[in-house]
Amino acid sequence: MRGAIATGAGIASGRAFAQTTQAQFSPLAEGQSGLRALALYEGLEHPWSFCFLPDRTILLTERPGRMRILRVQGQNAQVTAAIQGLPAVHAEGQGGLLDVITSADFARDQTIFFSLAQATDRGARTAIFRAQLQGLGLGRVQMIFAQKQDPAGRHHFGCRLVIGPDGYLYASLGERFSQAKQAQTLDNHFGKVIRIGLDGSIPKDNPFVGRGDALGEIYSYGHRNPQGLALHPQHQSLWMHEHGPQGGDELNIISAGRNYGWPVITYGREYVTNFRIGEGTSRADVVAPIHYWIPSIAPSGLCFVSRSSIDHLRGGVLIGSLKERCLAFLRLQADRVIAEQRLLSSLNARVRDVRESPGGEIYIMTDESRGAILRLTL
Repeated sequence: MRGAIATGAGIASGRAFAQTTQAQFSPLAEGQSGLRALALYEGLEHPWSFCFLPDRTILLTERPGRMRILRVQGQNAQVTAAIQGLPAVHAEGQGGLLDVITSADFARDQTIFFSLAQATDRGARTAIFRAQLQGLGLGRVQMIFAQKQDPAGRHHFGCRLVIGPDGYLYASLGERFSQAKQAQTLDNHFGKVIRIGLDGSIPKDNPFVGRGDALGEIYSYGHRNPQGLALHPQHQSLWMHEHGPQGGDELNIISAGRNYGWPVITYGREYVTNFRIGEGTSRADVVAPIHYWIPSIAPSGLCFVSRSSIDHLRGGVLIGSLKERCLAFLRLQADRVIAEQRLLSSLNARVRDVRESPGGEIYIMTDESRGAILRLTL
């Protein structure tokens, strides 16, 4: 029987998670670790995500609508031409070609899953596809999910993807900025984490299945714009971070059926007026974040470090920062953040994604007009 997503200890025992904020570690420690970022390839146009293939190559996406393969050879890399067969991509504002992951049995079935912004007659929506990677082309391309609503606008599409130990696909969906209030209702896909079968089907044990006022795909709700999603390497719980507005970026452990607050309960403030948003920062029925950032760091990408040969990173979490243009490193003690440190603050580039390879190497991706793939080294 496939394993299910584990529930975080704090929720399972009926108590709140211990919260931390970067202010508790202020001034935020500057990395004195001796880490360097070795540039392997530069010249990607606003790359957004990447994953590792069994032959040690890297499959990556560029937001304007290209998917490529990067072949790493020592301290250099070469990138292929664009892979053919992608569906049309709505590359406007924050929209475009987004996340990409492989199936658990990619070596046999060559299956990948990817998310993108898709234009419609009325606006745009986040959609998820599966396909087979066949050389430099895609075959058997199938859309397995699309947001029910498709408003106009260029913001907050999400969308990170994870296949859980239960064999289902989890995806983080943004609330499209203009639809923030709908993150609190269950008749739409705005500001939600969804859980679906690899064919797009709805699992019968999803938390809201059978409710007339709810969409069956919904797993959790009350999110803003989640751009980091990963499984804890030990207990397989699902961790996610999301952008706040002005302040209030959050790191959460996601559990079935729970409300994570946006836009009613938040540490964020309005952009122009600096006024508080919603009712406050806590409520009994809302799951509190285990860590939050004031001011915002604009997090993107989320990586548990479990195999790296860089000892002082192992056991922690790496998160890309678009605003601070660096890596944020969180040291953990169980499900509690006990220290935070900035790494590579001299990089001066928007870090969009960070991943640990099967061999324990850590790669980062910068979101620039000439974006790069870099490898961490001592």
